[in-house]
Amino acid sequence: MARFVLSRVIQNRATIRGNDQRQRIEPQRTLALCKGDYATGRQWHAGYLAWQGRFDDGQTTGDSRAELAEKAYLYGQWGRTAQAQPALAEFCTARPPMRESDRVYPIGYEWLILKFLEQPHNASLVGIGGPVEGGTFALAGEEISIGRDHTNALPINDRSVSRRHCSIRKLATERFEIRDLGSRNGTAVNGLPVTVRVLGDGDEIRVGDCYFRFRLLGSSARQSQVPVQLDEGALQTQTLLLRRLEAGGSSGLELLIKIGTGMQMVRGTEEIAQHLLACLFEAIPAARGAVLLFDHGRDDPAFTWSRDREGTPHATPTESAIVARARRQGIAVLSSTGEVLAAPIRSQDTILGVIYLEANGPRAAFDDAHLQLAAAIGGILGAPFENARRLEWLESENRRLNEAVDLEHDMVGGSPRMREIFQFVAKVAPTGSTVLIRGESGTGKELVARAIHRNSPRAGQRFLAINCAALTETLLESELFGHEKGAFTGALLKKLGKLEMADRGTLFLDEVGELPPAFQSKLLRVLQEREFERVGGTQPIRVDVRILAATNRDLENAVARGAFRNDLYYRLNVVSLGMPPLRERREDVPMLARYFAAKHGKRVTRRLAGLASEALARLEAYDWPGNVRELENAIERAVVLGTTELIIPEDLPEAVLDAPAAAEAIGGYHNTVREEKKRAIVAALGRTGGNYTEAAKLLGVHPNYLHRLVRNLDLKEELHKATGR
Repeated sequence: MARFVLSRVIQNRATIRGNDQRQRIEPQRTLALCKGDYATGRQWHAGYLAWQGRFDDGQTTGDSRAELAEKAYLYGQWGRTAQAQPALAEFCTARPPMRESDRVYPIGYEWLILKFLEQPHNASLVGIGGPVEGGTFALAGEEISIGRDHTNALPINDRSVSRRHCSIRKLATERFEIRDLGSRNGTAVNGLPVTVRVLGDGDEIRVGDCYFRFRLLGSSARQSQVPVQLDEGALQTQTLLLRRLEAGGSSGLELLIKIGTGMQMVRGTEEIAQHLLACLFEAIPAARGAVLLFDHGRDDPAFTWSRDREGTPHATPTESAIVARARRQGIAVLSSTGEVLAAPIRSQDTILGVIYLEANGPRAAFDDAHLQLAAAIGGILGAPFENARRLEWLESENRRLNEAVDLEHDMVGGSPRMREIFQFVAKVAPTGSTVLIRGESGTGKELVARAIHRNSPRAGQRFLAINCAALTETLLESELFGHEKGAFTGALLKKLGKLEMADRGTLFLDEVGELPPAFQSKLLRVLQEREFERVGGTQPIRVDVRILAATNRDLENAVARGAFRNDLYYRLNVVSLGMPPLRERREDVPMLARYFAAKHGKRVTRRLAGLASEALARLEAYDWPGNVRELENAIERAVVLGTTELIIPEDLPEAVLDAPAAAEAIGGYHNTVREEKKRAIVAALGRTGGNYTEAAKLLGVHPNYLHRLVRNLDLKEELHKATGR
């Protein structure tokens, strides 16, 4: 209410004194105060008052009650109580002459200002990115509106923000709800678009191109304390708060100093873990210890360093429940017997891993001091571990890029299998050898062929491709060798074949395993002699062309059956490369998915922020029988049909969602849908005695689709039990 009254006052004042000047000054002053830049805000406030004609050497003289009320409101709203109270006192007691612009203030406005200043600011938004980065805005009142219009409680002068973008409403003392107000660019919390959501401390909020961190009053102080919990059984637990370093007395301090100084001499995750365990063994009577580091969203450790007191490696810890509890709750945990200790390794708000220690029997059990010391060390060493892992990733990425620095290609992937392919292309491209590329359909065989050509001495010449399976024998001969005028009915002009057009360049024969037997001998002569005759011609034509071939067939088996000439096989199989199917390099699926999402997002002019973690899990779990081509089609479909800034599981094809491994990856709604599909299919086939055609009619689907569902849902065994077929 106070903000609304103030807005109406500003609008009326602007109408009286000139709207253009006010629209130039007011947003700048408000934005500066919102970002916590009080020096800049006061400069703009000085300009605002100077424009009104009553500002002298930084002090207001003869302020109207409107100006005093506005100063009190702004100072109070942005947490400057020391300045707000005097302005409010002057507002309530001073009686300067009334002017026309002051008459818009209703009776009782003093009460509104006082009530506003009395409201507790128990939450705030901290600007962490975009135009509001570095600012802090206290959330006071029952509801705070955010938008580009200056009448909002938090006005943001940025084109990515709608006039009325969103609002944050207080539900209880430490419970706030954010609501999108139909904005153009949407509101997101922790990367996910929302309409209405209850906020938690530390949530990241995106409003247009502005990023905030939601903070509850005193949250920073709470997070700085390291909670420690004793595991005394399922019902008896005790939680301790580590308020100061008391663990181990002076020896604990000496240990921290030793760990800190040792950090300057070690490099890499493994060396840090080794140094850490060596220091811990000096202060804590542990027989064995381990450092476990996890990747986000994974339950299995990505890095493990396990040693006993003598430095001998030992097995990974088996007390997974204690490790999971320390990691999930972010607390140091001591088993009920005192023989096992686990403390989280944290960096800011993220749990990177766990320090795990085992005692040598009940007599050497750990106590509270050991627990608190381990918790303190885990809180200190989070940043070094995070930096070391980031450095190792950068070094790995640098090695990968160096391997392909001189390699031009359109392939996407960073898995070990793809790095082997990049190395193969780099070695074979400079030669003139014939290359046979094997692999399932959709694995990118033509991309490899183009990469070989682009990195060869022939890169400046033509690269021509011909699909041997798409043409009949007669058309294939004409397409490859060309024909003379009048060679056959319809040959009205002479035509150059692909071999002749690719002279001094590269010819790619796709699906070479589908060549008709009679044509194979003609191709063999080209490979041996590098010459041919046009259809209907008599003059031999010599060419200098490099042959690259690809097939998804088992040529050795075809040779054994007599379906493929063995001499042609040996001519083609000079250098061979096998392309891995996508299911054998699942670590490349997220990279490929993001690449295709960006590619097709530009084509359909849809703004995409990426893929939801649930969708990525589904994509990684699916087997992709169609390989990269099928993945690209699935992402294109999701881009076209999706409605949010993120690709979510609902946007993916049913085949991906119905895969058994995908259903196990994520439960909830989709798992329930999958179970209902299985129930309906089993019931229909049970009623029809296993007749797929009749069951498909009952379900209202095509029989072929029903067969695919049975295969994807892995229902063969269950149907056999239900129908006996």
